[in-house]
Amino acid sequence: MENYIVSARKYRPMTFDTVVGQGALTTTLKNAIRSGRLAHAYLFCGPRGVGKTTCARIFAKTINCLNPREDGEACGECESCVAFNEGRSYNIHELDAASNNSVEDIRQLIEQVRIPPQIGKYKVFIIDEVHMLSQAAFNAFLKTLEEPPHHAIFILATTEKHKLLPTILSRCQIYDFNRMSVDNIMRHLKNVAEKEGITAEDAALNVIAQKADGGMRDALSIFDQVASFCGGNITYQQTIANLNVLDYDYYFRLTDYFLEGKITECMLTLNEILSKGFEGQHFIGGLSTHFRNLLVSRDAQTVGLIEASEEVRNKYKEQAQKCKPQFLYRAMKLANDCDLNYKQSQNKRLLVELTLIETAQLSSDDGASSGLCPTKILKPIFDQLRAAGSESQAKSQVSATPVTSQTATKPTATQPTTAAQPAAPASSTTTVQPSVPTPPKVTPSIGGLRGGLRGFSLRKASQQSQANNQQKESPQTVKPTQTFENKPVDNVNLTVAWREFAAKLPQEETAMSHQMDNMEPMLQEDGTTFLVIADNPSIQSALSKIQPRVEAYLQQRLQNNALHMTTRLREVTDKRRAYSRVEQLNMMLEQSEALRKLKEEFELELA
Repeated sequence: MENYIVSARKYRPMTFDTVVGQGALTTTLKNAIRSGRLAHAYLFCGPRGVGKTTCARIFAKTINCLNPREDGEACGECESCVAFNEGRSYNIHELDAASNNSVEDIRQLIEQVRIPPQIGKYKVFIIDEVHMLSQAAFNAFLKTLEEPPHHAIFILATTEKHKLLPTILSRCQIYDFNRMSVDNIMRHLKNVAEKEGITAEDAALNVIAQKADGGMRDALSIFDQVASFCGGNITYQQTIANLNVLDYDYYFRLTDYFLEGKITECMLTLNEILSKGFEGQHFIGGLSTHFRNLLVSRDAQTVGLIEASEEVRNKYKEQAQKCKPQFLYRAMKLANDCDLNYKQSQNKRLLVELTLIETAQLSSDDGASSGLCPTKILKPIFDQLRAAGSESQAKSQVSATPVTSQTATKPTATQPTTAAQPAAPASSTTTVQPSVPTPPKVTPSIGGLRGGLRGFSLRKASQQSQANNQQKESPQTVKPTQTFENKPVDNVNLTVAWREFAAKLPQEETAMSHQMDNMEPMLQEDGTTFLVIADNPSIQSALSKIQPRVEAYLQQRLQNNALHMTTRLREVTDKRRAYSRVEQLNMMLEQSEALRKLKEEFELELA
């Protein structure tokens, strides 16, 4: 059996014209050779497998050709070219800097530089992976690199240009090699397959080209691997099975499920993908790319940005017509957020499943939200209680109003009545009841009021209620206009009304609203005076300024005109409210001897 040579070596380019994907660089090198403008040092940098060392060898062969062609290529027939092709040329020296990176290796190289070439004009020294040289080796090489003999040319190749010293970079002409496109790799693989007598599907070659990530050497190595697995007939299904690549059909199927809102099918498809050994982050990355390809497929000008076969592009065009741009934007955002949070998540599968569930809900038309959040906003419970209380109070007032002969007139055919025109008041001396909602009587515990009413949700609910109802009066405009029977007041209802007033304060008084949330009015023994303790004189002064508004609101809210507020500064003997968890625990330990013994016995601490 004859010796087998891998495709990466067997089909390595021998001329500039056969180099794939580096047209600009090869043209520059050919023009420099044709015009005789050769530099003494070149630096070829770029990713692995893109042709750096290959171009260096072709360049060395061409400049020593005895009969160069007019287009700048070597003839391939002279003694120098034949020696190069057979690997016995003494004009080309290659040094692997990864294993020869000491000062002694550079000194031996410098000794060879002094010897002129026997055949041809130049001696070319190719130093591969030059960034692996030690600091001392770089310093020893600087002088020779700056002023070499006229017959010496250095070509340095590296994948990590940023590791080179600036003094090295300044002495070289720098050529940056780019990654090869998927189309260029596919065309080269087709030529190799034809020469090898192998049949290959375009979709299979596209998968190989994408797996190579822009490197031709990697693409040829993967091609040899798949060809051995397929036995000379490379198909798409066999390729993805051999390379463990996730089939794009899964993404097309999932997108159809998203558009139809089939959450169950999405979960089952994810389970099928994970059962085949694919990582969740790999799946999410592919899903993001799929949404991106659908987005660019909607426009004929951008469809060329998809690196796929013609058959797959047609599938993208067909499915893209079913997807709205808003759906694709938000789906890409969800997939990208999942990708960013994947490594930090403790339950990675749940994170992916939640992303699929949210994406499946994007297609449901829910007003302006379109899946980001429901249009219907749940009303806060305290607003509902106040609304129910205002309705019950209105009904009770209607039933309690005496019916006189003046107001008990019945509508006739010539005197129509409408809902928009209320009946006239029974007496001119009767004042109009202001439209201030009054909640029903509730008897929550003091602990519940301290925890719930003091929270942020009540303020948020009240602000939202004010925004939805522009006709609701602010506390600074409420004035008692009716004489009440002075109903009895307790601490619970007083605290509720106090919190309501704080929540209704305008935005410019937000600071005062927060201060009032941290205070608790205390009803005195007379039943009509309540005391508010301020932590400092500035707060006491601010309370004095809004005292008339507070009293007017609470009098009308609790239907007691005798209510009066007094303030004083907090004293040392006053019991402070527990705001933090530590303060709450200390308060409980002071009140409960059993709890204190339990903490000491088990040495309990707050988490």
